[in-house]
Amino acid sequence: MPPDGEGSRVSLGRYRNAGLFVLLGVLFGSSFVAIKAGLDALPPVFFAALRFDVAAPLLLVYAAVRYDDWVPRTRPDVASLVVGAVTIVAANNGLLFLGQRTITPAAASVMYGLNPLLSPAFAFLLLGQRLDVRGIVGILLGLVGVVVIVQPSPETITSGSTVGQLYVLAAAAVIALGSVLTRRIEATIESIPMTAWAMALGAVLLHAWSLAIGESVAGTAPTPTIVAAILVVAIPSTAAAYPIYFTLIRRIGPVRTNLVAYVVPIVAALTGWLLLGEPVTPATAVGFCIVVAGVALLERRVVAAELARLSS
Repeated sequence: MPPDGEGSRVSLGRYRNAGLFVLLGVLFGSSFVAIKAGLDALPPVFFAALRFDVAAPLLLVYAAVRYDDWVPRTRPDVASLVVGAVTIVAANNGLLFLGQRTITPAAASVMYGLNPLLSPAFAFLLLGQRLDVRGIVGILLGLVGVVVIVQPSPETITSGSTVGQLYVLAAAAVIALGSVLTRRIEATIESIPMTAWAMALGAVLLHAWSLAIGESVAGTAPTPTIVAAILVVAIPSTAAAYPIYFTLIRRIGPVRTNLVAYVVPIVAALTGWLLLGEPVTPATAVGFCIVVAGVALLERRVVAAELARLSS
């Protein structure tokens, strides 16, 4: 028997992690409209850098006020923020924004949804973590749910250039790799300060990338639409979302955290319905049920424990 209060603390921790997971899906998924609006006027890598130009200072100020030890001091701390800046911030966002410029959102969602399938492979290679057959089936079910929701067709997959498709696939691979590597590095600094520093360094890397490929914003006027798109993507979907992402990697691991890639298309569909009047189709409802079934199968032990606790 666990000591008094220990069981309730474990359950509270599970519910807290579940709540953060759902919130992360909402924050990432609801940025769809803002990203689309921004890419209509801004160069992709430059736009990706702008989101962190705004988010990093806000998060650094918060970290300085909230935490006594908010500056990375140890070698693992520095290694963790560098890995996060290079992979999860700079490479992932730059490649994803470049890809979304040339392929449809439906095709991008399916390809980026491969992220949770790649995380177990990297976790096996780098962390020695294994998934049984049921866990693998759960991940595949989640991918099927994403495909049902976005309903890709030959036209949606081939309407963009091959280079654009490869960009998004590379983004999915690099964020899966980065999340596993940051879990492997045992940093001592808290998640939020580490995220803030990773964002700051990642913004510098993205600007350098933008200059290297010759992007220019000459003649682009800062219209209210552009400003709103930058702020929406930078504050809720970056300054708030990325600390949650890094926190969940530490708490529940990279494989489970990256399952949020299955929640994002659902939120994007609902956001499109609320803001653009796009109907929520029966395929969206069916896909959502499949995603839930996949997650339940992957996390079946936790689900069974919770059902037993509720029925007792």
